[in-house]
Amino acid sequence: MRLIGIGSKKILRLALYALPSVCIVDGLLVEPEWVAIRKIDIGGGRSTRRLVHFTDLHYRGNRTFLRGVVDRINALDPDLVCFTGDIVEEREHLGEALDLLKRIVSPLYGVPGNHDYWSGAQFDKIAKAFEATGGAWLVDAETTSPDGELTIVGASSHNADFIKERKRGRRILLTHYPAFADMLGGRKFDLILAGHSHGGQLRIPFWGAIALPWGSGRYEKGLYQTSAGPLYVNPGIGTFYLPVRLFCRPEITLIRL
Repeated sequence: MRLIGIGSKKILRLALYALPSVCIVDGLLVEPEWVAIRKIDIGGGRSTRRLVHFTDLHYRGNRTFLRGVVDRINALDPDLVCFTGDIVEEREHLGEALDLLKRIVSPLYGVPGNHDYWSGAQFDKIAKAFEATGGAWLVDAETTSPDGELTIVGASSHNADFIKERKRGRRILLTHYPAFADMLGGRKFDLILAGHSHGGQLRIPFWGAIALPWGSGRYEKGLYQTSAGPLYVNPGIGTFYLPVRLFCRPEITLIRL
């Protein structure tokens, strides 16, 4: 028994010594391109519509990766696709990113993120690309789905003054910033979609994100119930600042509404 105990201690020490290296390999080489498909049902068994949510591409020219993301979105065959900001960090990559996004075969609706503004991305070009799919680029604006049964509202900042009173039918809000869900002043939605947080990119199991960007509020990633309606925060596709993800895989979300 003593020999087994000594051997177990050695194995434990080796495992602890190896853990940092394993985390570095996972964070740098595995998770950043290990895209997860998450499926959730908001309709409680009465769902009639399938939509895909993705966000925060931060596209830097990794064409093969983004093409794979688009192919996986198309394979889910959604009724519509929603994007919640940050296509690029540098304007020079915008054209290639839009060429790939135009391959999405379902109507694509989206809103800008802070990096789309900071990079000086041409919103007119983005709008044409989204419209080519049958969708729309929504900068403090709203539109209806092709069948007219769903209102899609797109917010570009933390100002909710442009949002009209609720009409008949279901309503979705697209916003880059999760914390905006707490600033809606009594306005109600059937679903709110946001990005920006990246899930923190670096997470500690059973604890959560190490840090979150301003505008995330208390919302890290996943589904939350708010006074304005259910909020889903997608951890994003790309990375910012450091090309690292740890216990926080990039995600494409299929939502039944």
